[in-house]
Amino acid sequence: MGNRVYAFIDASNLWQAQKARGRMFDYEKLKVFLKNKFEALEINIFYYTAYPAEGTRDYNLDGKHKFFTYLNKGLGFIVRKKELKRITTHNDSCGDIIQEKGNMDVEMTIDVIHYLNDYDTAIFFTGDSDFLALVTYVRQKDKKVFIFSSKNNISQELRTGADGYFDVLEVSGDIWGRELKHRGKLEK
Repeated sequence: MGNRVYAFIDASNLWQAQKARGRMFDYEKLKVFLKNKFEALEINIFYYTAYPAEGTRDYNLDGKHKFFTYLNKGLGFIVRKKELKRITTHNDSCGDIIQEKGNMDVEMTIDVIHYLNDYDTAIFFTGDSDFLALVTYVRQKDKKVFIFSSKNNISQELRTGADGYFDVLEVSGDIWGRELKHRGKLEK
């Protein structure tokens, strides 16, 4: 039996790498790269993201939802998404402060554990040290674990806690797509 590979992508972590590189990932190329790099007989990719609520931005969110559909229907990714939570706190000197939170760590952890018997190799696209316990657990189950992140966006514990670490900014394969563009104001 060949190597069964599951990749778990923390979109917010990849966004930091894309900003640093000035280019978007080409997810079709990324899928091919991972399949070849890890000699995968089978590859499944999970993509975790939180998105702004409708009406909270001065730009249209349709493109974001079309992108999620493309990942799912076009590339076969499993897309886990949720709306950003808006938390309002009051500060007497500043007034109301709105924070947005969209952590997907629990959703990712559930999938990693749920599908544990379906893969031989787990690939995490994250730099969050909170995942060290999960990485350790998966390795204890005789699975190979590799981390992809950028060197400026990864904890030392996670970098050394897996079977291997790759800096996405230095990956030799062609995984990059179009240049990032500054978002102008769009019609709602």
